[in-house]
Amino acid sequence: MNDLLSQTLRLPSGGVLPNRLAKAAMSEGMADAKNHATERLARLYRRWAASGVGLLLSGNIQVDPNHLERPGNVVLSDDGGMDALRKVVEAATAGGVHFWAQLSHTGRQVSEAINPRPLSPSDVEIDRALRSVGYSFGRPKPMSEREIEAAVGQFARAAVLAKQAGFTGVQFHGAHGYLISQFLSPLTNRRNDRFGGTLENRARFLLDVIAAARAAVGASFPIGLKLNSSDFQKGGFTSADCVAVVRMLNESSLDLLELSGGSLEQPKVVGHAFKDEGEDGLRTSTAKREAYFLALAGQVRAAARMPVMVTGGFRTRSVMVDALARGELDVVGIGRPLIADPKAGAKLLAGLLDRLPAYEAEVGLFNIIPWFTMQMERMADGLDPDLSMTGEAATALFRPLEAGITERLLRQRRETVCA
Repeated sequence: MNDLLSQTLRLPSGGVLPNRLAKAAMSEGMADAKNHATERLARLYRRWAASGVGLLLSGNIQVDPNHLERPGNVVLSDDGGMDALRKVVEAATAGGVHFWAQLSHTGRQVSEAINPRPLSPSDVEIDRALRSVGYSFGRPKPMSEREIEAAVGQFARAAVLAKQAGFTGVQFHGAHGYLISQFLSPLTNRRNDRFGGTLENRARFLLDVIAAARAAVGASFPIGLKLNSSDFQKGGFTSADCVAVVRMLNESSLDLLELSGGSLEQPKVVGHAFKDEGEDGLRTSTAKREAYFLALAGQVRAAARMPVMVTGGFRTRSVMVDALARGELDVVGIGRPLIADPKAGAKLLAGLLDRLPAYEAEVGLFNIIPWFTMQMERMADGLDPDLSMTGEAATALFRPLEAGITERLLRQRRETVCA
């Protein structure tokens, strides 16, 4: 079926995406105790290689082993584990699709058990109310300028390692409350030096990361960025800020800008809000629109010189095609539906599917991560997703699994220190 979803897209660096669908990044948590890739992770991406989408984005690959979003994150900080990572890349690219490494630094958003004193632009703690649902974070340490420069180097080094592993591109995670996002937001960046204050100063870290990475990987290797269209939090990074930052990014060599929104404190990425959404709270007329961030995407797309991808809530084929036709975006990002139905992309492209599955609506907000994680676990074991699994059953499996992975990680670190 030849329509807008099936069209190729040439990137500024020269690469070509085979169609307009992308698998958004989703945290897999399948690294070993040394945070290296595993055969189970390769098996999962071998499944997604046949999904039909033109671009696969990896889950959070961390650039700093002390700043993990989950204990099972892959870390790219040195050349350890490269052979195992190459096997994942070979599995993911077997069908000729792009596979980009999403590179991230959590900043303050790391479990206290893993890092009780994480780095962040300022010493602003994460909302303690999250402890009631199982999260626990330490008070962050404000970064010195030397530590900021080191973090820039970590991103650039990870991009080089990703290229050496065979990834066809990288994406920097600048959304959802992670380190780049922390620099951009006035709620978490209260610095008074050249990295704080004005938006231009708050964007300096992001721009330095992109410039350092481009210098390291060369002109023809694709570089993408995931950026919040808004934090949807009063006093935070706004849609107006986003447009202004995009104009700054126009002077960089960015290949693909992915728009998302929210953070751990404000989970708009799953369509929910715990706090006052501030000036970007969706109007009644747009609140029921299935793609959460599409209402803000048009103004960003109008300002952007690079292709734009939007992720969050897309479920209906006609909505995707209409958004492409209106020029609101260039790539449609889909995530959770590709867990429930790993062939969903191919079905959309062939016109065999009009609406993607939306199991997140059935399992309950606090069971979403466990339910989709346990489905990925099944795929990594060579099984099909179990769509009859309840949210409660998934959570009962997920909690001991995650606790065990955390203990394994901490034990490995203790043994390394004692060796």
